Amino acid sequence: MRRYLKVIGIALLALVLVVGCQSKTDKNKNNANNQAAKNNNETGFPNWGYDYQQTRHVPYDKITKDNVKKLGIVWQKDLADWDPNVPNASEDFPVVKDGVIYVTTSYNRVFAMDASTGKKIWSWKPPKEVQDHFDSAKMEAFSIIASRGVAVAEGNVFVLIADNRLAKLDAKNGKLVKMINLWDTIKGATLENRYYETNAPMYYKGNIYVGSSGGDSGGFRGFVMAFKASDLTPAWEKPFYTVPEKGKGWMKGKYTGGGAVWCPMSFDPDTDMMYFGVGNPAPDYFKKVRPGTNPHTDSVVALDSKTGKLIWAKSEVDEDEWDYDAGSTPMVVNAKVGNKKRKAVVHGGKNGKWYAWDAKTGDTIYDGVPFVKIKHTSPPTDKNKAVLQWPGTEGGQNYAPETYDPKSNYVLIPGINKPSLSVGAKDISDIEERDGLFPGTEILPTPKDVEISGTITAIDMNTGKKAYQNKTKQPMRGGFTSTATGLAFYGELDGTVNALDIKSGKVLWNMNSGGAQIMMAPSIYVQDGKQYVVYVSGTKVIAYGLGGNKTVTPAKDPQGSGKETEANHGSSGNKEKDKKQPANNSVNAEAIYKKSCASCHGGNLEGSVGPDISHVGRTMSEEDILNQIINGSGRMPGNLVKGDQAKALAKWLSQKK
Repeated sequence: MRRYLKVIGIALLALVLVVGCQSKTDKNKNNANNQAAKNNNETGFPNWGYDYQQTRHVPYDKITKDNVKKLGIVWQKDLADWDPNVPNASEDFPVVKDGVIYVTTSYNRVFAMDASTGKKIWSWKPPKEVQDHFDSAKMEAFSIIASRGVAVAEGNVFVLIADNRLAKLDAKNGKLVKMINLWDTIKGATLENRYYETNAPMYYKGNIYVGSSGGDSGGFRGFVMAFKASDLTPAWEKPFYTVPEKGKGWMKGKYTGGGAVWCPMSFDPDTDMMYFGVGNPAPDYFKKVRPGTNPHTDSVVALDSKTGKLIWAKSEVDEDEWDYDAGSTPMVVNAKVGNKKRKAVVHGGKNGKWYAWDAKTGDTIYDGVPFVKIKHTSPPTDKNKAVLQWPGTEGGQNYAPETYDPKSNYVLIPGINKPSLSVGAKDISDIEERDGLFPGTEILPTPKDVEISGTITAIDMNTGKKAYQNKTKQPMRGGFTSTATGLAFYGELDGTVNALDIKSGKVLWNMNSGGAQIMMAPSIYVQDGKQYVVYVSGTKVIAYGLGGNKTVTPAKDPQGSGKETEANHGSSGNKEKDKKQPANNSVNAEAIYKKSCASCHGGNLEGSVGPDISHVGRTMSEEDILNQIINGSGRMPGNLVKGDQAKALAKWLSQKK
């Protein structure tokens, strides 16, 4: 799980819930269990990663290398036009089924839109009991709460609720059909125990599969569980837990735990095997209380999807003390390997290395191909001795998905070249003092002279070697979607969207989206004979197509989601914010900032994992800033700086122009 360093700053860091996978409608329900991995007649984007194997490779061919420069905006809609208080949706991965596009936002809002026009069909928000649960919980104990997807199948939409519930909606009208509490089946999986949901549920052959978030908090025990799509009753006898039971194996002590599964699973329809990445062990940066390899954290795991039984597991990091999750979604690819056809599972880790294993046996094919800068040592306990660790807490590859292009036989990897100044806990009392919130970890501001960038790496599956690597100005946080014509589409943190020639690595087209950032991979589909490429930025949904308009409309600014100074630049999806710092009794605003905000927004307000707020006073009044501090919104919890301290901080920041 990645480190969402605890936010206390001013600019909003938006939580996101995404929409992610699907399969069949009611009229096809009887054939659901026999659905192929890819339906040749499919014109939508039916799953989080298009197919069950999560390759994000679509068969559509209307946009080519020759005409891609003719792309423009066909339609653009701002969810804030329908609800001015709608939360940010920057990490949403839209699903498109039967002419309807499904978009989700943080706090579990779901929108159904006409895929050809963007016209609203329906929207849904969780019932009052869910909001009451959030209001009563200590939300400052969490980092990001961004469920990244829905599943659309059997005429229903399935969405995980951040407070550990699973909801089933009628796809036609958005009405709630049923909602269950995960803690009724999975013992202890509650907000109060620091569990929450950021994952996109996956539908496969009649079941809904869910994962778990919260693995940076001591005592957490990661899991995967299956429920029947028909009635949401358990499909497995028991959950598959990624780490041992408390008190057994290496799970000893109050603050040991981890192993969250916070990105979607992939499936092989030929074998019914499922694959997923597992997050870090806890306490972070403090391996002294959890010696050894801590299985199955930082691993890719294969299960029998029908029973939840373990088939194989492969670790990417032994004795993790850098927060190097293997959290992102693995891909299942039928590729040419060593001049022979072979089915492989491929995966890039936060450790900055890329792997390939035999899908059935787990035998290693390619073992740890570096794709970003790697240079790390054991983090010191003295902050004065902290050195840059590459990759940093955002990892080499975070949640951003890869794609596989069968024509070139290339896998494209989204990379992050960004270090962290990491400090570990001195002893167990240091962890106890923090009450197990991101225990053992402190991240200092990154020096201003450090170059931060991204990479696009093409790996030739036949050899396991790099075909090329492109450097990008910003970390690659969104990921790729590829097409049958050899194009890969992706977005950047400055809001630019691009089309890449996969074979050559040359960018053939780019355009501004009108949003502050792109932190998701696009969904590509065909509707009424026209091919669309859809991105989400803030609260804005933008559809590109041939012959579209070149004029963009800036996103609106509900809860700070659209302004440059308030967008969640560099946010990482599941953690990467520092621990909650102890309160400062002084009302010296600069001292309060350094204690409470610098770890996210930089020592000089220049931005780090949080946005640049060095000129926040230009766009926000003192009253607006104070409101953000007290009430929070998006990723930024409220009331972490209070009273006179909050007022002093708001006044000081309002003068930053």
